[in-house]
Amino acid sequence: MSEIDKLEMLVTVSRLLSSKLDIADLLTTIMRLATRVVNSERASLYLLDEKTQELYFDVALELDEELKKMRFKLGEGLAGTVAKEGRSVISNNVDKDPSHTKKVDEKSGYITRSLLTCPMIIKGKVIGVVQAINKVEGDFTEEDKNNFEAFASQAAIAIENSRLFNKVKDEKNKLENIFKVIEEGVVVTDEEGNIKIINDSGVKYFDYNSNKHINITDILEGFLVDTEIEELLKEKKNYKFLAEKKDNKKLILECDFVADKFSFKEGKEFLWIFNDVTQKITESRVSREFLSLVSHKFKTPITSMVGYSQILEQMECDNEIIKKAIKSIISQGFKLSSLVDEMLEFSSIENKNACELKLTDIKSSDIIDSVISQKKEKYKEVEFEKAIIDNFELKIDSELFYKALSELIRNGIKHNKKDKKKIIITSKILNGFKTISVWDNGNGIPGRELDKIFDKFYQIESGFTGQTEGWGLGLSMVRKILELHGFSYKIKSQVDKDTIFTIIMNKI
Repeated sequence: MSEIDKLEMLVTVSRLLSSKLDIADLLTTIMRLATRVVNSERASLYLLDEKTQELYFDVALELDEELKKMRFKLGEGLAGTVAKEGRSVISNNVDKDPSHTKKVDEKSGYITRSLLTCPMIIKGKVIGVVQAINKVEGDFTEEDKNNFEAFASQAAIAIENSRLFNKVKDEKNKLENIFKVIEEGVVVTDEEGNIKIINDSGVKYFDYNSNKHINITDILEGFLVDTEIEELLKEKKNYKFLAEKKDNKKLILECDFVADKFSFKEGKEFLWIFNDVTQKITESRVSREFLSLVSHKFKTPITSMVGYSQILEQMECDNEIIKKAIKSIISQGFKLSSLVDEMLEFSSIENKNACELKLTDIKSSDIIDSVISQKKEKYKEVEFEKAIIDNFELKIDSELFYKALSELIRNGIKHNKKDKKKIIITSKILNGFKTISVWDNGNGIPGRELDKIFDKFYQIESGFTGQTEGWGLGLSMVRKILELHGFSYKIKSQVDKDTIFTIIMNKI
């Protein structure tokens, strides 16, 4: 065989091997090509078990069952010797070669006369051995060995590629199976919102039809969504929102939109994870409606109680105990009425959706001036300041945002034991974001409490601040108002020094 013929044969062999990714098909192809490379009657292929350090016939090869069970330790027989030493061996007379074992011949009934054995090496590691059995004409030569080593090297690369491919394929299948059976609805879209993948739960939630549901907006068309989907796709930042089915079938889904950690080489992709929160939201609404109903029911008798008590207070009475009792009833009645008003206000805001906001454009300085002007009248003993470092336009529900700022001020004053109380409201561009912050020189908040103070009905323990009046709903209401606007917040506090609450709004 000329050098050109050898080169053409090796190129052909390389092309054939690289085209095989199925391991069974690949191993069979290696066995078939091995005979052609050095013109032998048969070929044999062993793989190395890394755990046991033994050579074995792969089950993919269609061999006799007895042969499939056979294993050779490193150093056993010619194949074991080649695998152990990592070098090729020619044996043209195996009967006189002490390294040769006749175990395979005895099982197969085939008579071996000569062997050319080469290790298959990848990245310096032996992964198996390939053998050419019985040269058709003459003996195996050094030229045969060189050609067979080149073939063995290509075979090793092909086997490793096949293993890697099948490993990735198995992992992909596992992920796909998990993806299919998980309870959450999962949708993968491109940057334009076009649906690339949707799992079984997603199909069920949205009655998905690939012919009509092309984009994420198509599957959400039958839902009331408390955000603008197009804006999410443009902003490309993580966000959580609710989608409620419009028709009579009650279905409320909470979606986690993941935009910042999910991308592939061919382009950025977005992950939409939908959870069925129908029962949770329904129970929450029933609870809020119950609170609202109870609050309304309380309002009438409380109003009557306070009203009639005030009439009694105007009447002539010489009994000091009765006078004191009437004053106490009036005082406690007003407190109870205030608590009921607070509960009604909270219930009203908790039931709102973002689509219900009455958005208007207003300057940050105008909303701050309005709040400070009103609060100065109510809290005459408190010093108020404003710091309009940047005066920017806001698109907000002015009434709700005013309530949020008012509650932050009220909270800062209520939790302040100092004789000279002070509030500073600042408007500023911070790291490219519009911010409004409320600073107070009050008691401060312990670090362990910072994550809890926005929970409903939570109040810092009386041992820290003294007995605190109210439901503990104010800051929870603030958080809800900010969430409705799509704003975030951060809070810094030093015990016995100060607290600063910063509302982080739109990017400029």
